[in-house]
Amino acid sequence: MSTFLELAVARFSVRNFKNQPIEPDTLNKVLEAGRVAPTASNRQPQRIKIITAAAELAKIDECTPCRFGAPAVLLICYDSNICWKRKYDGATSGEVDASIVTTHLMLAAHDLGLGTCWVMHFNPAKVSERFALPKYIVPVAMLPIGYPAENAEPLQLHYDKVELERILL
Repeated sequence: MSTFLELAVARFSVRNFKNQPIEPDTLNKVLEAGRVAPTASNRQPQRIKIITAAAELAKIDECTPCRFGAPAVLLICYDSNICWKRKYDGATSGEVDASIVTTHLMLAAHDLGLGTCWVMHFNPAKVSERFALPKYIVPVAMLPIGYPAENAEPLQLHYDKVELERILL
């Protein structure tokens, strides 16, 4: 069993997947990690669309060049009607909540032997239209997910980390 830091260090963005479906039990374990992720005021506005059918994956391919051949994509959204709103300026927690959920999904997937790649390179309006999302459901991230191909490896950028002192204020 690895420590959390070992898991966080070992995880990388996978851009080459095997053509192998994810077992439902394994996918459910990943989704459970997203379900239990912390959200502002525990509003739980995250909404996740599981995309595995060929026709739906084709829609993803119309919206982004970044599926990388994954057999599944998790579309992470938030419900703008229920996310927490800050009283001082009206800012909502939706994007932050969805991002926390996406991080939980990524780390859980890696822990289970799956690979993911956080994708934000898409037009949200096009995604909403192609998947007939209601106006109050806001797409934040796509997470191509599957078993990494044998030759999957991190990009060199993955290893370029600044010193701890540089990120501290």
